[in-house]
Amino acid sequence: MKYIDQLDLKGKRVFIRADLNVPFDDNKNVADDTRIKASLPAINFALEHGASVVLASHLGRPKGKRDDKYSLEPVARRLRDFIKNEIIMATDCIGDKVTKQAQALKPGQILLLENVRFYNEEEANDKEFAKKMAALADLYVNDAFATAHRAHASTAAITEFMKEKAGGFTLKNELEYFAKAMSNPKRPLVTIFGGSKVSTKMDAIRNVGKTANRIIIGGAMANTFFAADGLNVGKSLYEAEQVENAKQIKKELTAGGCELVLPVDVVVAEKLESGIPTRVVAINDIGANDLALDIGPKSIELFNAKLQDAATIVWNGPVGAFETKEFSAGTYAVVDMLTASKALTVVGGGDTDRALHEKHAMEKIGYVSTAGGAFLELLEGKELPAVKALEAKSGCCCCCE
Repeated sequence: MKYIDQLDLKGKRVFIRADLNVPFDDNKNVADDTRIKASLPAINFALEHGASVVLASHLGRPKGKRDDKYSLEPVARRLRDFIKNEIIMATDCIGDKVTKQAQALKPGQILLLENVRFYNEEEANDKEFAKKMAALADLYVNDAFATAHRAHASTAAITEFMKEKAGGFTLKNELEYFAKAMSNPKRPLVTIFGGSKVSTKMDAIRNVGKTANRIIIGGAMANTFFAADGLNVGKSLYEAEQVENAKQIKKELTAGGCELVLPVDVVVAEKLESGIPTRVVAINDIGANDLALDIGPKSIELFNAKLQDAATIVWNGPVGAFETKEFSAGTYAVVDMLTASKALTVVGGGDTDRALHEKHAMEKIGYVSTAGGAFLELLEGKELPAVKALEAKSGCCCCCE
């Protein structure tokens, strides 16, 4: 697979599929510009090397129809704070007007297309829709790793109609750091899984168990493993249908020589509410009316001890309901463990990223992924459709001539 720095960009129109799916505040201003900043290296590289840029992204879930609530206009405003080159905001992502705007671009100019998800054809990976977008540019660059696990028109089908295609710097960093952490890691390799639904991460735990030396599990996910050990979890969130799967995974990890580390104590309450009374109990003392909502102090000590010799740490998912102050200590402690570690640290998952932001720890982590679903599918060992499309032999048709 090529990357953008391997393309001849001078005088070309470059279609860059970025991930500009950012949240807005009540005044329709960008509330978190992390993903915008992540897109800047590829955009600036193209501009600096004599190209013009046709920039595309989705935003939210407009369900295949135009909805100004999901317009990329606020993104264009924020981009202008970072890029002094002219940024033209298109009123659509296809059509005669947009085609003329793209064809009129001069080197150094940017045309930001309107939300590609204003069309159902985007998520349907429709080839005719993709062909219309492909006609806007000479070259294609995908820098939207967060959408790489989806085969959509602007991430997959479009590559069939481009003479040249490549990955952007964000995509490159994501894949290279993941490979460094999981394919050929410095050992011991320790992975931490958290979050609420174990069913969404069972495949990842099973696959990572083939590589990792140690897997630490916290959050509501751990409750299903407690149940698999025959423990009472009270009213805690757990998935009964995954108990047998948890038992099987524990056997597989043991047989493969991968150590499984679970909490030994938890913070419980009768409700997930701020201001509610809480208690710390051993995992075999969870009461009938208790909700296990965070790991306890002994678990924090245990997790910290299990990370001391790590040379590589990969973390996906909080180990407690950290959005509520009373149940945030465990997740914030894990943040502190990673920032203090000398290991290569790689973190992925939106909720996990939020915890890093709140602890002002983003710059202290080796690499923070921009993705949730795509990162998890890599952990599962799956092939990402958008990456596969970049690797495939070009199927460029006459529209490129």
